[in-house]
Amino acid sequence: MNVAADPDRVPLITDELDELHAIAGLNAQRIIELGCGPADMARRLAKRFPSCSIAALEIDAVQHQKNLANPQPGIAFIEAGAQAVPFADASFDLAIMLKSLHHVPLSLIDQAIGEVARVVKPGGLFYVSEPVYGGAFNSLIRLFNDEGVVRASAQRALDQAIAQTGRWRQIAERRFGLSSTFPNFEAFETKQMRPSYADHRLDDAKVAEVRAAFEPFMTAGGATFVRPLHVRVLTRLPN
Repeated sequence: MNVAADPDRVPLITDELDELHAIAGLNAQRIIELGCGPADMARRLAKRFPSCSIAALEIDAVQHQKNLANPQPGIAFIEAGAQAVPFADASFDLAIMLKSLHHVPLSLIDQAIGEVARVVKPGGLFYVSEPVYGGAFNSLIRLFNDEGVVRASAQRALDQAIAQTGRWRQIAERRFGLSSTFPNFEAFETKQMRPSYADHRLDDAKVAEVRAAFEPFMTAGGATFVRPLHVRVLTRLPN
């Protein structure tokens, strides 16, 4: 099966944390998550692997304040972007970016990957999970937020970091899908179309267009989509 040609038919998994653990062996690591959003992964990781410590960075001030309002042992919430990480060199064993590298401004992606290389110790890992530009869910998102250029740029930046900087070597690559269910269009609109970190300049006509495309996926249990992901895992080479 050519999963690149048919992104809706990738193997399904139930929890990306299992994949991260299988690759990184989560045990007493110092971890940084860049672009944590609501910190769902960080919170579950801290609860399941309490020996780990996590710095969860989020550049969106609104989301960061929400994170601070719900503190959790093992997690330090920090308002910062990947392009300027407020930690010393070699501070972490593992860096993770979950669907966030392509959100870094294009002019700053190389700088962001360089910052990760700076704060991850030699022999440490960089786990990057990016959405695949294809499939039914992506076709729906494209109606109001076409990320084709930025997602491709994120992959090129990783390729360049591996080939040209001498700081990274890729050690693993995975493609899989996660399912997401929305109980109704309003839930989809709130989470996907009106996040605090982006203004998609929606008007009534655009919302109606997206609703019309969304409704055929609705069932009695809501609308379920497979979200195909492409994971690349890099190891930090000695200086």
